[in-house]
Amino acid sequence: MRYVKFLREGKARYGVGEGEKIKEVSGNIFGKFKVTDRTYDLDKVKLLTPCEPTKIILVGLNYIDHAQELRMDLPDEPIIFLKPPTAVIGPEEDIIYPKMCKQLDYEAELAVVMKRRVKSIEPEEVKDYILGYTCYNDVTARDLQRKDGQWTRAKSFDTFSPLGPFIVDGIDPNNLKIELLLNGEIKQSANTNNCVFSVEKLVSFISKVMTLLPGDVIATGTPVGVGPMKIGDTVEVRIEKIGTLRNYVRKEV
Repeated sequence: MRYVKFLREGKARYGVGEGEKIKEVSGNIFGKFKVTDRTYDLDKVKLLTPCEPTKIILVGLNYIDHAQELRMDLPDEPIIFLKPPTAVIGPEEDIIYPKMCKQLDYEAELAVVMKRRVKSIEPEEVKDYILGYTCYNDVTARDLQRKDGQWTRAKSFDTFSPLGPFIVDGIDPNNLKIELLLNGEIKQSANTNNCVFSVEKLVSFISKVMTLLPGDVIATGTPVGVGPMKIGDTVEVRIEKIGTLRNYVRKEV
């Protein structure tokens, strides 16, 4: 299924995508729900962030080519860090370039959306706890990351977690083409089979550190080709079988 959250008549609703149409669902996509007959044209509704995470857990250096690009050793265990839910924005929304930042970078990533509350599971159990997968942009104030020596400020500004547009299930997350386009030009292009740690290993590892809740997001790392964005740019994360997440870089006012 291709889950979507959208705005209709001033109310946020969940639906499932079928081609260029959306069928509204009643109930909770993280539990029990029913697909209704209420159908809308995809291009006539405003798409929202497809979930509301209590936390976003990200993974550093999880692509072999990205680690090589940075001339860093591959990690023995996943390197994880957090972003606050206040950083989340949806498709077609603006990424705000902070005044205190001098270099704002894109990082295309595949994101996992959790379906059920879970703690301490093994890799072979993981699939039962995943709702699906979506596109994610790990926006980073690179100069502040270098200055601080740790990542919290550089990663946590409002609008630094573009997410969406769809949550898709029934696909193999460990073999998907992933790209980032800046103003229509491909800047990152890789496959998730280049990851150091599979989705199953990542979710299992993280679940042994912290309790994961429905709607929580795990971003699985970025491939080679990370680079800067400028005010006025259009940035797109495109992932095979999921879709395109498009956002616009705007000046902080």
